[in-house]
Amino acid sequence: MPCEYTRMPSPVGQLTLVACNGKLGAILWEKERANRVRLGELYEANDNPVLLETERQLNEYFAGTRKRFELELEFAGTEFQKQVWQALLTIPFGETRSYSEIARQIGNPKAVRAVGAANGRNPISIIAPCHRVIGASGGLTGFAGGLKAKQYLLALEGTGQVELAF
Repeated sequence: MPCEYTRMPSPVGQLTLVACNGKLGAILWEKERANRVRLGELYEANDNPVLLETERQLNEYFAGTRKRFELELEFAGTEFQKQVWQALLTIPFGETRSYSEIARQIGNPKAVRAVGAANGRNPISIIAPCHRVIGASGGLTGFAGGLKAKQYLLALEGTGQVELAF
């Protein structure tokens, strides 16, 4: 399936926004790990309405004026991954959840590691807020955008005290 993309600057580095089938399909990081998110062919499209709207809403989020995104999402993954990613969408702005809480929420309390793996493959970072998932001890765990980006996003949402510059 061919998808269209555009790039946008942000406080957490350059983001690549990807639209597939008329919906947002991915937000990729500047130093994206190869094959973390599987996409078909990508074509640059700086005038795609889905991507323009995504960029507008992300800019509002980074400016502190948006706490909830209103975008149609196209998650591409296994049924289990989609369950995890849908659970991410229920984590309120300014709150965090542990991997075990997400596992319980999707009705599979023993799947903590699998939840962690699915969280790491979340294709729509920031919008599906995988940055809001932390370790059971309350510590920050791995994040596709890097721990500095995770700290920045959590601080932006008021869950942390850390102000970081990129």
